[in-house]
Amino acid sequence: MLDTPCLVIDLPVVDENIARFQNLADAAGLKTRPHIKTHKLPFFAKRQIEAGAIGITCQKIGEAEVMVEGGLRDILLTYNVIGDAKLDRLAALARKCTLSVTCDNLSVAKGLSARFADEETELTVLVECDTGAGRCGVQSPTDAAELASRINELPGLRFGGLMTYPPMDHADNVDKWLSDAKQRLEDAGLPCPVVSTGGTPNLNALPAFDHATEHRAGTYIYNDRSLIARGACGVENCAAVVKTTVVSRPTKTRAIIDAGSKALSSDLLGLQGFGMVREAPDASIVGLSEEHGIIELGDSDWDPAVGDVISIIPNHICVVTNLFPTVWIKDQNGEMTEMPVAARGMLR
Repeated sequence: MLDTPCLVIDLPVVDENIARFQNLADAAGLKTRPHIKTHKLPFFAKRQIEAGAIGITCQKIGEAEVMVEGGLRDILLTYNVIGDAKLDRLAALARKCTLSVTCDNLSVAKGLSARFADEETELTVLVECDTGAGRCGVQSPTDAAELASRINELPGLRFGGLMTYPPMDHADNVDKWLSDAKQRLEDAGLPCPVVSTGGTPNLNALPAFDHATEHRAGTYIYNDRSLIARGACGVENCAAVVKTTVVSRPTKTRAIIDAGSKALSSDLLGLQGFGMVREAPDASIVGLSEEHGIIELGDSDWDPAVGDVISIIPNHICVVTNLFPTVWIKDQNGEMTEMPVAARGMLR
């Protein structure tokens, strides 16, 4: 019997989710470059490669270092890299794998150039584009072409294409933005071999990314309650659950579990409650302290007893994965294997 709280991953569901992404991308003429932020495990990254992915995506250098140590060899790092310490690590990493990075401003590009000018191999740099999500990225196709030209002139660097983390709707508008940017690059005589888009909620819209070459998705491998709410998956597609024990029944309508914010995270993502109880979807996880979760049963007929072990689908699985030092992987025969979350806590 598993000690709770713990995170359990259903391997057959994972494999189905990996195959679905690959099949959707293949049908849309896109390559896949899964983001490892959700699972943080070389074990699953290799499974994604075996299914057809051309490489993986990492957000921080520490994640990429773990993946290279685990045997992965084609990595896109989608984050502005700043500072001598990080640049030294980036150069060391580039000697061990095929590495591409992104940037959205000339200051970052100049820092990359200063570090890679004397390296034997140029660093491939993609321009990050803000196509509507309002995070990082150049603000217009004109800005994208201008930054690409500057990157291409800097020693030690090679312009490699465009990258965006798009809003999770209006894929046609995103594609027009990227098409305009690509045309400006071509007009300037700059080849654009890669146009990288992303997002799990966009998987059903992949054919709309007509000018993209690859798609990055991360959460799809496990899925979570936020994706159920978006209509991107069903409960049956959620491979990861937090197993937790009912530790108290103070009233007929309230149950207390041993999973609080340290196990479920406090992320709401616009939802009501802090997760879905698989045994009673109508029940509500109404509050979290660090070690306690408060479930209101409401009108549900569910009547859990103290000592019952239940399953929670988290709101945001990527954060939850980072809260657990290990996961339990359940195979098709129900056999359980405990595995360290190798890239957990890699913030730098």
